[in-house]
Amino acid sequence: MLRYGLRRAASMLVSLAVASVVIFCAIEVVPGDPAQYMLGLNASPDTVAALRAELGLDQQPVTRYMSWITGMLRGDFGISYTYRTPVAQMVADRLWISLPLALYALILSTAIAFPVGIMAAARRGSVVDMGVIGATQLGIAVPNFWFAMILVVIFAINLGWFSAGGFPGWEGGLLAGIKALTLPAIALALPQASILARVMRSALIDTLGEDFVRTARAKGLSRRQVLWRHALRNALIPVLTIIGLQFSFLLAGAIIIENVFYLPGLGRLVFQAIAARDLIVVESVVMLLVFAVILVTFLVDLAYAWVDPRLRGAR
Repeated sequence: MLRYGLRRAASMLVSLAVASVVIFCAIEVVPGDPAQYMLGLNASPDTVAALRAELGLDQQPVTRYMSWITGMLRGDFGISYTYRTPVAQMVADRLWISLPLALYALILSTAIAFPVGIMAAARRGSVVDMGVIGATQLGIAVPNFWFAMILVVIFAINLGWFSAGGFPGWEGGLLAGIKALTLPAIALALPQASILARVMRSALIDTLGEDFVRTARAKGLSRRQVLWRHALRNALIPVLTIIGLQFSFLLAGAIIIENVFYLPGLGRLVFQAIAARDLIVVESVVMLLVFAVILVTFLVDLAYAWVDPRLRGAR
């Protein structure tokens, strides 16, 4: 298990190094000069050159890349071009909204998908199974921002149970913060729960057709015992893959939902930074999100090894 974990950790470090180069090069080729954008079209060349020197934009790309990477390793993400504040502080403030939102949505998605997928697989071909297939197909087809608008109309405008947007801050109390994140989390969770439920159903149906399941049934175990003791654990590998990918998506891909509900999270920060040509913020936030995705993938690989011991000795 230790050797398997070390191999996966080495692969993660290589992926992070490659990702940092790709992100930096992608930002470099984006047209436009941040200094010119900040000062306006009528700024004199000398003023633009002075601001470029202040921001470090006059240095060679390799020098700026090394400065950026070494700073991130020390926890220093640089200074925002627009707000003139440390990027690390901006990210930390927004992360305390995006991370709880992603975890909340993932918990809701898993809590919905697991019982629904297991129930559909256990009653394959029944009316319940067909209903689950239809409902999950609808959940996959409908965009999450449409769910968000429907939730706002029903629960915020008509019923008045939740606010239509904004975030009061965690200093206002845990309950107030969770309440503000509930509608965005549901809007994010419903499509993901539909995907996860279908994967859970398919994986469990495939597992129930394996030889070891038939052997367990031949030994006298009931269908319920076989399902919970043997089939479920062996069906978890593809489900863990989807859960890991979903968390990465929920953390990095909630830009639309954060804008619908006016949540000051990482997604909205990236959107605002792109609009303001604040490239150091874009680089740092995207790199942080890539790190989160790769870290989650690494943890999913370790979960594979725990679920399926055969992977521990695999090359």
